[in-house]
Amino acid sequence: MKEEDPKDRLEEVSLKDPGLAAFPVLQSDIDMENVTEIFIANQSRLSSINDNDLKFYTNLRSLTVTKTDLTSISPVAFLSNAKLQYLNLKDNRLPTLSWKSFQNINISYLLLGGNPLQCSCGNLWLRHFLGEQAESQRLRCLEEGVGEKPLSQLSPPTCVPPNTVTSPSVITEMEGSEITVTCSTSGVPTPQLKWDTSSIATVRQVDSYALKAVLTLKGLSVSDNGRRVICSAENTAGGSEASVLLNILFAPRILQLLTPVLDHHWCIPFSVAGNPKPELQWYHQGKLVPDQDYIKTLIHDWTESEYHGCLQLDNPTHINNGDYTLVAKNQFGQDQKTVSAHFMHMPEILGPDYEDDSEPTDSVAVYVVVGVAAVAFTGFILLLVLLKFGRNSKFGMKASSSVISNDDDSASPLHHVSNGNTTPSEMGNDLVMIGMTKIPVIENPQYFSGSSSLLQSHTFVKHIKRHNIVLKRELGEGAFGKVFLAECYSLSRDQEKMLVAVKMLKEASEDCRADFRREAELLTNLQHEHIVTFYGVCVEGDPLIMVFEYMRHGDLNRFLRAHGPDAGLMADGRQVAQAELSPSQMLHIAQQIAAGMVYLASQHFVHRDLATRNCLVGENLLVKIGDFGMSRDVYSTDYYRVGGHTMLPIRWMPPESIMYRRFTTESDVWSLGVVLWEIFTYGKQPWYQLSNNEVIECITQGRVLQRPRTCSKEVYDLMLGCWQREPHLRINIKEIHNSLLNLAKTSPVYLDILG
Repeated sequence: MKEEDPKDRLEEVSLKDPGLAAFPVLQSDIDMENVTEIFIANQSRLSSINDNDLKFYTNLRSLTVTKTDLTSISPVAFLSNAKLQYLNLKDNRLPTLSWKSFQNINISYLLLGGNPLQCSCGNLWLRHFLGEQAESQRLRCLEEGVGEKPLSQLSPPTCVPPNTVTSPSVITEMEGSEITVTCSTSGVPTPQLKWDTSSIATVRQVDSYALKAVLTLKGLSVSDNGRRVICSAENTAGGSEASVLLNILFAPRILQLLTPVLDHHWCIPFSVAGNPKPELQWYHQGKLVPDQDYIKTLIHDWTESEYHGCLQLDNPTHINNGDYTLVAKNQFGQDQKTVSAHFMHMPEILGPDYEDDSEPTDSVAVYVVVGVAAVAFTGFILLLVLLKFGRNSKFGMKASSSVISNDDDSASPLHHVSNGNTTPSEMGNDLVMIGMTKIPVIENPQYFSGSSSLLQSHTFVKHIKRHNIVLKRELGEGAFGKVFLAECYSLSRDQEKMLVAVKMLKEASEDCRADFRREAELLTNLQHEHIVTFYGVCVEGDPLIMVFEYMRHGDLNRFLRAHGPDAGLMADGRQVAQAELSPSQMLHIAQQIAAGMVYLASQHFVHRDLATRNCLVGENLLVKIGDFGMSRDVYSTDYYRVGGHTMLPIRWMPPESIMYRRFTTESDVWSLGVVLWEIFTYGKQPWYQLSNNEVIECITQGRVLQRPRTCSKEVYDLMLGCWQREPHLRINIKEIHNSLLNLAKTSPVYLDILG
C-alpha cells in the first residue's frame, strides 16, 4: 500500500506472514484520505472486500488486489471511492462480480484475468461493460457441464436486464391534488422494484405487485414543484430506472415585499411564487405603474416556481413617495401586498411674508454648535499633521492596515502600509510574491521596506452590491470555495448586464477575511490586457465574493488538449472535433503570456505558479494570466504535497525553488519556459512519464525537458535559456517576449479555430 507520509514521501508497507486478513486501517482518517494508491499481492488470508474496508480512502484512484484468496466483494464496497479509476483484480478466486459494486464509480480500467469466473447471469453485465477488453484480456468463464468458453460469448438463456417505464412520465396537476403513477418493469430473473420518494414532501403511498409498483401522492405540495421521483428496478443481470417530473400548478403568492433600498438605483425588493409564472403589476397610490425607462420591474433570480427581483426607480423624487402595491396573478388566482416608500422630503417653499419665530435662545445654541465644530476641525487638522509626519518617523511609528468597508460607496480607498522591515532585496528590486491561485496572497517583506512604486497609496477596490450579481451555473470548485458564471448588473455604463466569473470564499474566519482584503487590494493594481480583469468585491454578508472577467473558453491547458492531435483521447463523446493548433497560433498564445509576465515583473510581482492551467482563453485566441483557485483540485496530479497542506507545482519549478523555497522573477522565467513546452506539446504534463520524486531528482541534477515535435529550434533555444541552472544566467523576461513577438510576426495567425 502507498500513502503520503507527513513529509510527502511515498512509503511502501511490507507485510510478512501471516499477512493481511482484511484491509489495513491507518492511525488517522487524514492519513487514509491522503492515500491515492493501494497495492496488495500474495496475501493468502485476504478473502473479501467488505462494506467499510475502503470507507476512509476517499481519494483512492488506483487499487490492485492480486494473487490472494479474494472470493467476494460487497455491493457497497466502493461507495466512498468516487475517484477510483484503475482496478486490478487479476489472479484471485472471484466466481462472480456484482454490477452493484460499480454503480457509484467510473472505472476506466478493470482487469480480471486469472479468476474462475462463472458463466452465470450475475456476470453478464461484465460482457457489456468490458466490450472488446474481454477479448484483449482473454477472459473466460466456466459453464457447468461444458467447461471454459470466452466471456464475450456469455449469453445465459434466462438472463435479461430490467427495463423500467413510468406512466405518466410528467404530472401536471393543481396543488393539493391526489394522483397515481405506475412503474412497470420486465426482466429475468424477476426484478425488484423500488420508488425513491426521499426528495419530496408530499404524502405518498406505494403498492407493489409482481412487475409493477403504484405510487399514490396525496395533497401535492408546492415545495415539490420541478422535482423528480425515481423508480428503479434491479436483478442479478443489471438495473434500470425511470423518473416522473412533478409540475404542480398553484396560484401566485407574494413571499416578501420590502421597503426601498438605495444602490445605483432605488429598488423595492420582492419575492413571488407561482406556477405558471405570475404576471406582475405595480400600483402607486392606486394608479397602475407601466414599465418605463426610469421605473421598471427586474427579475434577478428565479427557480422552478419562485421569482426574486425589484421595482427599480431611477432618481425618484418626493412625487414618487407613497404606497406601492404589487399584484401577482395567473389563471389560478392572484395575490397582492403593499409597502410604503419614502424617497425624498417635499421641499419647503418660503413665501415673502415668512418670519423667523424662533426664540432668542436659538442663537445661543448656534454659537455653541459653531464652537464645537471649530474645536473638532482643529483636532482633525492636528491629527492629519501627526499622521503625515508619523508615517516617516524615525521612531518606527506604524499606521494600521486598511480594510474593505461595507459602506454604500461604490469604492473605498485601500492603503498598503509599511510593516517596518528594511532588509534589502538580494536582486536589487523590491518584490511582492502573489499566489494567484489561492488565498492567502503571499507577500515578500522585502517589498515593504519603503518602495512606493508598486501599490499606489490610494487604491480603489470597487464594491459590487450582492443583488446585482445573478448566478448562472457553477464553473468549478477549489480549496477556497466555488466559482460561478454570473450576470452582473450596473458594472459597465455601456451594458446593463455582463457575464462575469464570481469567486466565492468558503471560509469566513478573520484570517481568511484579512487575506481576502489584501488579495483584493493587490489584484486591483493589476491592470493589463493579458491579465484577467478584476472588477471588484462584494462584502455584504457572507460569503465574500470577488468578481472577475469571464473568459469563455476556460483554462489554456484544456484548450490546448482539445485542439491537439490527441483531442479524441480527452473527448467525452459530445464534443465537436476542433481544428488542430498551428505553430503560428502557438506563438501567438506564447507571446501573450510573455507580455503578461513582463507586466508582472515590471510591477515587482512573483507569480510562483505560472502554468497553462492558470491561464484563460477568451474570444479570438485572446489569452490572459489568471485563474480562480480551482487548479489545485482540478489538476491535483500537477502538484506535490509537502506536509499536511502545502502543494508545490514541482514540474514547473527551478532547482532553487524546489530545494530552498526561493521564488524570484528568475524562477518565474523558468516556469515560463515550461509553459512554452506545454504549448508546443498541446498541453501535455511536463515529465509525464516520471513520478514526482523522479522529477525532483531530474531537475536538481540538471536535466531538462526534450524538444517538442512541433517546436522550432528558435523556440527551443528560448526554453533552454529559461532553464539555465544559475538564476542570473537565465534569459531576461523582456527578451523572451521580444523574441516571441518577432517569431509570431513572421507567420500570420488565423483565428477561426474557436468555432
